[in-house]
Parts: sequence; C-alpha cells; structure tokens
Amino acid sequence: MKIITAIDRDRNIGYKSGLLFKIPADMRFFKEQTIGKVVVMGRKTLESLPGSRPLPDRVNIVLTRNTDYAPDGVIIAHDTDELFSFLEDYDTDQVYVIGGESIYRLLLPYCDTAILTEIDTVAEKADKKFPELDPGEWSVESQTGTQESNGYKFQWKVYKRK
Repeated sequence: MKIITAIDRDRNIGYKSGLLFKIPADMRFFKEQTIGKVVVMGRKTLESLPGSRPLPDRVNIVLTRNTDYAPDGVIIAHDTDELFSFLEDYDTDQVYVIGGESIYRLLLPYCDTAILTEIDTVAEKADKKFPELDPGEWSVESQTGTQESNGYKFQWKVYKRK
C-alpha cells in the first residue's frame, strides 16, 4: 500500500476537516496518482470531499467504526481485518491511503511507499498532522526539484520503506 498526502514543514495536513492549501498542480498530481486505483480513507475525509461524494473513477473504501454509516458509492470497512479482507481483491501496489490523520497513523505500518507533497511553508492554523517517517525505516527514493503553484513552493518526494 501507498500513502499520499501534502504536508507543510511541521507535517501539518489539515484544519477543521479541510485541506490547508489550494495547490492546483498538487490536485492534478493526486488525481494522476490515484485515478483508476483504490483509495482508502476515514469517514471525515469522505465527508470533506466535494458534496461528501466518493472520488470518481476510483474504488473508494471508507474505514469507520460507525456501523450505521452507509453512504452510496463506497465500500465500508469497520476495522483493519475487514479492510484487508476487501483489499485481497486488489493489487496492494494500486491501493492509496488518502487520510485523515488517524487513518494515516493506523495504516502507515502496512505501507511500503509514502508519496508526499512537501510544502515549503507552515500553515497559520492546523489541527491534523502526518506521522513522522522514521529515517531508520524510510528513505527518499526520488524527488522533484522545487515546483511552484498558486504561490506555494513544494517538492514531491517518494519515500520507500527500507
């Protein structure tokens, strides 16, 4: 499995169930990476998407403890056993964990790749963080040069588990 997210210099990823930055180039990158793939998210992440609707042209799996939660167009898993049972039908290289904070923390140990947009700033307000990648366990496999979009400087980095 892979994790994909955008982080600022302090590893912040969100505020009040929303993204911290509007970066069109990163939105396109996210779409290119995940289109036609499986995306795994928590309930709050699904509800933060436009119209609280699943991402189009992807298999959307929502991990939630809420047994009454049943939105259209998504597969619901109530725990990691159920999630991994669903994922048996897919190539794990085609599975992307897309948030939020608690889902990243829960599933990071099962991921072998982290695709991070590292934004060269610190958000004014943030209440969600991405977990630290232990340098003893993770190393940068590739990275782009500095990009700029919508006034933000950033790099895309791919980390691999050692």
